Amino acid sequence: MRIAFIGDIVGRPGREMLKNYLPNIKKEHKIDFIIANYENASHGFGLTLKNANELLGYGVDVMTGGNHSWDKKDVVAMFDTHEILRPHNYPIEVEGTGCKTYEVNGESIAVLNLMGHYGMPMCENAFRVGQATCKELKEQGIKNIFIDFHAEVSSEKRGMMMLLQGKVSAIIGTHTHISSDDFQIANGTAYLSDIGLTGCRDNVIGMDSKVPLKQFLTGMKGHFDIPKKCKKILQIAVMDLEDGKCTGAYKLKYFDDDRIIKTDAWLED
Repeated sequence: MRIAFIGDIVGRPGREMLKNYLPNIKKEHKIDFIIANYENASHGFGLTLKNANELLGYGVDVMTGGNHSWDKKDVVAMFDTHEILRPHNYPIEVEGTGCKTYEVNGESIAVLNLMGHYGMPMCENAFRVGQATCKELKEQGIKNIFIDFHAEVSSEKRGMMMLLQGKVSAIIGTHTHISSDDFQIANGTAYLSDIGLTGCRDNVIGMDSKVPLKQFLTGMKGHFDIPKKCKKILQIAVMDLEDGKCTGAYKLKYFDDDRIIKTDAWLED
């Protein structure tokens, strides 16, 4: 089974990159199943029904969320009608789920969405929820498990890797929008601290730089906006899974000036 994951899709520029590149990527790289993080897809905050249908129409099979999952009112109803997740460690009273299982080429794969703690809304312990959920999935006979860990700090993401390596197929981080250079496979688990955003690349985390710079210089906050014009990037991780283990992986960066950069994950002995 070959799966792929796209990090935080930020606004219209991110959606345009999927429209322009994803169908060909899926075909060229023979990808069977695509996961994407939606939490910034609609003008940088949350997801509307229109944009959900748009992204799923480009070939995304399931979308994961994060701390901005609730920013658009459309999302609550979509948990019942669309393949959309929210962090699984929200309290059980919260609408939706953060874990679903899918059949791909005769095999099962579970997609688990977790959210970290530093700088995030109050939730259940991500590490305990992740550990317990993966144990339940294994008891159900599900070997292929993909985790989107939406967290601010790399130490939490690395901690999740230490906790679950060898027990899940992949753990890839989202939220910071800044791609990291530590894509590896250890004990059959693919790991990347942060895949990085898909959207504008020539600003501050996909947003117009004026408000962030004002905040850095003066401490005065403002509303972040998506630039009307920008240079764009699409970042996608491709992983081969076999019997619950990742056997090979690489990351692709597609630029809107037609450059493509491929980076192979390193294999830990």
